[in-house]
Amino acid sequence: MSHNARSRPAIGSYVMDTQRNKVGQVMGHEGPSIQLRSPRGGREWDAHPDNTRPATDAEKLGAKVQAANAGSRWGK
Repeated sequence: MSHNARSRPAIGSYVMDTQRNKVGQVMGHEGPSIQLRSPRGGREWDAHPDNTRPATDAEKLGAKVQAANAGSRWGK
């Protein structure tokens, strides 16, 4: 199920950007786009709601583990 203008994902929730094949945390909504940021941090990117779906528990966990591992490698 993709998101549309009527069912925008909540800020702070995790979605899968199916165009980039990447999990992102919803940071905001601007016009027709959803602003996402990797759980590892970095720059936000825009995703069209039709190209997103709720992230599965496994996808969220995987993204959070990658973020934790990246931080531990750099002493964060």
